[in-house]
Amino acid sequence: MNILKNLPEMDLMRSEKMTFVQLIIPVESAHRAVSYLGELGLLQFRDLNDDKSPFQRTFVNQVKRCAEMSRKLRFFKEQIHKAGLLSSALPTLQPDVDLEALEVKLAEHEHELIEMNANSEKLQQTYNELLEFKMVLQKAGGFLVSGNSYETPEGRELDENVYPSDYPESASLLEQATQSGPSNLSGLRFISGIIPKTKILLFERMLFRATRGNLLFNQAPADDLIMDAVSSEMVEKVIFIVFFSGEQAKTKILKICEAFGANCYPVPEDLTKQSQITQEVLSRLSDLETTLDVGIRHRNAALHSIGFHLTIWMNMVKREKAVFDTLNMLNFDVTKKCLVGEGWCPIFAKTQIQEALQRATIDSNSQVGIIFHVMDAVESPPTYFRTNTFTNAYQEIVDAYGVAKYQEANPAIYTVITFPFLFAVMFGDWGHGICLLLGALILIAHERKLGSQKLGSFMEMLFGGRYVLLLMSLFSIYCGLIYNEFFSVPFHIFGASAYRCRDASCSEAQTVGLIKYRDAYPFGVDPSWRGSRSELPFLNSLKMKMSILFGVAQMNLGIMLSYFNSIFFNNSLDIRYQFVPQMIFLNSLFGYLSLLIIIKWCTGSQADLYHVMIYMFLSPFDDLGDNELFWGQRPLQIVLLMSALVAVPWMLFPKPFILRKLHTERFQGRAYGILRNSEIDTDSEPGSARHHEEEFNFSEVFVHQMIHSIEFVLGSVSNTASYLRLWALSLAHSELSTVFYEKVLLLAWGYENFLIRMVGLAVFAFATAFILLMMETLSAFLHALRLHWVEFQNKFYGGDGYKFEPFSFTAIADDED
Repeated sequence: MNILKNLPEMDLMRSEKMTFVQLIIPVESAHRAVSYLGELGLLQFRDLNDDKSPFQRTFVNQVKRCAEMSRKLRFFKEQIHKAGLLSSALPTLQPDVDLEALEVKLAEHEHELIEMNANSEKLQQTYNELLEFKMVLQKAGGFLVSGNSYETPEGRELDENVYPSDYPESASLLEQATQSGPSNLSGLRFISGIIPKTKILLFERMLFRATRGNLLFNQAPADDLIMDAVSSEMVEKVIFIVFFSGEQAKTKILKICEAFGANCYPVPEDLTKQSQITQEVLSRLSDLETTLDVGIRHRNAALHSIGFHLTIWMNMVKREKAVFDTLNMLNFDVTKKCLVGEGWCPIFAKTQIQEALQRATIDSNSQVGIIFHVMDAVESPPTYFRTNTFTNAYQEIVDAYGVAKYQEANPAIYTVITFPFLFAVMFGDWGHGICLLLGALILIAHERKLGSQKLGSFMEMLFGGRYVLLLMSLFSIYCGLIYNEFFSVPFHIFGASAYRCRDASCSEAQTVGLIKYRDAYPFGVDPSWRGSRSELPFLNSLKMKMSILFGVAQMNLGIMLSYFNSIFFNNSLDIRYQFVPQMIFLNSLFGYLSLLIIIKWCTGSQADLYHVMIYMFLSPFDDLGDNELFWGQRPLQIVLLMSALVAVPWMLFPKPFILRKLHTERFQGRAYGILRNSEIDTDSEPGSARHHEEEFNFSEVFVHQMIHSIEFVLGSVSNTASYLRLWALSLAHSELSTVFYEKVLLLAWGYENFLIRMVGLAVFAFATAFILLMMETLSAFLHALRLHWVEFQNKFYGGDGYKFEPFSFTAIADDED
């Protein structure tokens, strides 16, 4: 016991020791002190104003100003992106922020940009209108060039089919006007304009319905694309001209034009006037193009100037807002003109925090120093593990299940090896492992480049787990060498096979089998098992027994970690009435099964282990016969069975009754301090967290212990069976690889046709990449995750803690990215 206690501490085994501290900061140095603590990133502040709304806090006005500046900066960023410019990425380390000057500068830039945008929009709208007017003059004028302008090829076809010469009363309005002379011209009118192409069909149909067909509609596509005023996209438009008669028809047509967003432009019938107006429009368009070009250059220059400082300003405002948000978590003492804050920090960071606070006092020229002192806390401290790039991904896997309690044994330190290894047991193929290794090495080689880019959700997850993928691939190569599978093909890597055919023709290889003529294959599975009649039974037996051994070993490791937790927290009850009976129960049954497997492998016995384990329960006193593996097996089985039966009430009954006895004695003043971890502060105020520990409900404790005991007993069986997924997925992966190799690649290679071979090779490559390297990888990953979260961690891991989240500018920048 003492030897275990005196073992040196293992990195990541326990979370960092934390301390609860109080800060008393003079007002004049508060901002600088919090800024320096944000740069350090090792102090987690408690919100002492959680009963107040955000609008009742001290620095609410400063937060609002920072939010407004953030809005302006987002507006600048959108404008720069819209203009197709790039903002400069400069270092973010800048001197103290002059919030007033920055606020004024941002307001000036925003006002200037809004004014330039408004002028540009007006000029662009005028330019678009003139451009549309020019095209309407050109196209609609073409319809009016001669009295017979209607006779386009389409018009002639319409004449011949719809308005035959036998029906003069059905002639078009324009023909009537041009044929009947000047007297009828006064009754014929027209409206010309332009409309988006997507609306032209509905527009034409609505006109005919509204006027009951008493009009002539002509259209022609616009020569140029025109910018839409709302979406700022280039759209295709159509020029139209409508001939009609009567004031009522005119009113209807104008209303329909307005409803469809069609722009109408007046086109004179006189060719001379048309020419004059066209020249004027062209002249104005030329002037507007020059003005717009100058305006765009001026606007881009202003945006470029803003973009040069945009990254710096955004980081400055982000930091300022974070500082004021943190200051709002502190209590403001009006009488003493100071701010009082509380929070958690690692013990190793106390010196660094004190140095930062001292520097803040000096830099702010404060006459009063900042007071920093340690306090006692009622609640449990946060959990903080110092991880690096390699271990962070494994810690995230554990934290996804639940954050460890303060100073609880951390499964991540074992997950670094056990997780990729169990994955590889299911995925073992050194050909596929090499493919995964190449992918992991590519991600690691481009680590710096990919880390600075904005990736999609899948690629971000893949990049974050690059070191997990690296170990998974290495262990897959190792297990693949043990299974002797390279894309399901065995190789004689470590020498010749230990088996050979019975005769020269090898005719009995698939029926009677091979004979062993030399020592066993030195490493892994002998390649001669491939294709033999006993291949599947042999590999199934090997992988199934291996899965049970791995499962029992990992569950024993989990129970051992519960022992180390109990030692660390000085909880002797859990050692005597939880750890000991759990070890006895698990190993009396499944530890014994693991022992039988190893003995059978070592001795080459033909004993039926299924029969041994079943009749250990049904007929423990019967003779084992041929299933006896060693002397004294039957009495040992009886002892183990009795031990397992005794372990169940041992787990269930003693602990609740001892806890009730200790609770009763403690509050009668006879046995204070028996359980250090259950110590209760009798001087605590009513309603506090410690006061609630005085309440002891025996029935609740007993039910909880009963649930825990039943869960362990049933879980020992179900968890051991759950580890058989290692065998099942390994078999599935191997069989899938064999099917793709034999039924796709070899089948295609059996043909002499080059095209068939290439198709077979492509199908094999596709199946390998997307099914075996993607779907099977994900499947094995999820099953390995389940084995760690459920089968391993439920033996010792509470996972009901909360993360240490210090105030840190680095974390804020990462969140925004």
